[in-house]
Amino acid sequence: MSSFAPEHPLPFQYDAALEETLTDLTSLLSDSYRLTRRAVALLLLQEDPEILAMVREVEGERFAVIEERLKAARARTDQPLDVAISLQRHTTVRAVTERVVSHPPQTRPSPTEYLGRLCMSPLTGIPILMLVLWFGLYQFVGIFGGGTLVGLLEERLFGEIINPWMTARVESLIPWRWLSDLFVGEYGIWTLGITYAVALVFPIVGTFFLAFSVLEDTGYFPRLAMLIDRLFKRIGLNGKAVIPIVLGFGCDTMATIVTRILETRRERIIATFLLSLAIPCSAQIGLMTALLAGHPRAFMVWVGIMAGIFLIIGWLTAKLLPGEAARFTMEIPPLRLPSLSNIAVKTLARMQWYFLEVLPLFVIASIVIWIGQLTGLFDLVIRMLTPVVHLLGLPDKASEAFLFGFFRRDYGAAGLERIKEQLNVNQLLVSVVTLTIFLPCVAQFLMMKKERGMKMALMMAGFIFPFALIVGIVLNQLLKILPIKL
Repeated sequence: MSSFAPEHPLPFQYDAALEETLTDLTSLLSDSYRLTRRAVALLLLQEDPEILAMVREVEGERFAVIEERLKAARARTDQPLDVAISLQRHTTVRAVTERVVSHPPQTRPSPTEYLGRLCMSPLTGIPILMLVLWFGLYQFVGIFGGGTLVGLLEERLFGEIINPWMTARVESLIPWRWLSDLFVGEYGIWTLGITYAVALVFPIVGTFFLAFSVLEDTGYFPRLAMLIDRLFKRIGLNGKAVIPIVLGFGCDTMATIVTRILETRRERIIATFLLSLAIPCSAQIGLMTALLAGHPRAFMVWVGIMAGIFLIIGWLTAKLLPGEAARFTMEIPPLRLPSLSNIAVKTLARMQWYFLEVLPLFVIASIVIWIGQLTGLFDLVIRMLTPVVHLLGLPDKASEAFLFGFFRRDYGAAGLERIKEQLNVNQLLVSVVTLTIFLPCVAQFLMMKKERGMKMALMMAGFIFPFALIVGIVLNQLLKILPIKL
C-alpha cells in the first residue's frame, strides 16, 4: 500500500525524548499502512485501539517487540503520552497563532465569557447547577411534562376518549374475556403498552430531551465538566468522566459504551458501576420527577440522596480499586445562545429513537404479563414481592411496579404512576429512591457484560439490587422516626 502524506507538511518537532521514541517505533514498522509510519507510531503512543489492533495483525510476531518499546516509553514519563503529545501540539499551535493572529485590546470579558467563568467557579457554578436542575428538570420536565402534558394526553385524551372507545370495539369483536384482556385488559397491549408509551412516557421524555438539547447546544456541559473535575477526582475519576455520566441521563446503555474514552480500566469500571447504580436515564428521570411533581422538598431529598450515593459509593469503589485517576484536559467552547434548528433536530431524533425503542418493549411486556396472568405465574411473583414491599412501607399494589422495575426502571416508575394517588409523599419518595437505584434495564446489563465482562457485570448487579432495597427500607424507617415533613 502507498503511504498518505500531505504534499507540504508543516515542520513540527516534539521534544527530544519523544522524537527519539518515535524514531525507534518508526524503524520497527513496515510500509503496509495507508498512514505514514510516523503517524502510526504517534497513534500507538496514544493507545488508539483500532491502530493497536491493526498493527498487531500486520506486524505479527514483531508486535511483541513494538509492545515492549511502547511500555518502556510510557514508563519514562510522569504523564500519559497522549496528554504529553496533546500539550506539545497546543504549545506549538499557540506559538504559531501568536505570530500571525492579532486580537483587539479587550479591557473586560464579554457577558457570555463572564457567564461561562461563573459556571466553572465552585462559588457560583454550584448555585447555577441548582437553578438548572430546578427550572430545567423539576419545573419543565416534572411539572410541565409529567403534570400538564401527561394530564392532557393520558387522563383526558386516552383516559376519557380513546381507551373507552377502543375497549368497547375490542370487546364487541372478541367475546372471550381472556383473549380481549391481551389487548384492552388492565395490562393490555393497548391500555398498557400503547397508552404508557404514547401518553405517559413520550411527553416526559420529550420535555427532557428538549431541555437536554438546549443545555448541550449552549456549551454548558464542558463547563460542568470543569466544575466537577476536582470532585470527581475524589471518586477515582476526572472531569472527562462527565461525558459518559451526562450521556447516562439520556441512555445508560449508550453511556456505558462511551466509557471507552476514559484512559484506565479502573476509571471505566468505576464509571460503569456508577452509571448502573445512581444515574437514571431520560425516561426514568422524567418519570421519577413527574412522580414527585408537587412535592419540591421530596424532590430535593431524592436529588440529595442520589448525589450522596453517587459520591459515597464512588469514593469507596475508588478506595477498593488500585490505581490513580488520569489527568484531565478539555477544550472549552464558547458559551452561546442555542440554535433553534440544532435543538429541533437533536430533540426530534432522540424522541424518534426512544419511541421506536420503548414502544415494542412495552408491547412485549404486556404480552408477557398476559401469559403470566393466564398461567398464574404473575400472581405468584407478586405475592413473593409483597413482604419486601411491606418493608418499604408501601401497599400491596406497589409489588407490580417493583416487578416491572426489575426489567426496566421506567416500567416500574410507570407502574407507580398508576397508583400515585394511593401513596403519600413519604411512600412516593421511598419508592422513587429504591427504583432509581435499581439496574436501569436488561440492555444495560448486557452492555456491562460486553464492556466489563460477565464476572464484573454479575458482581455489579449482585450489589445493586439488594443495596436498593436496603436503602429503601432504611429511608422508610428514618422517615417514620425523624420529624421530617415533606
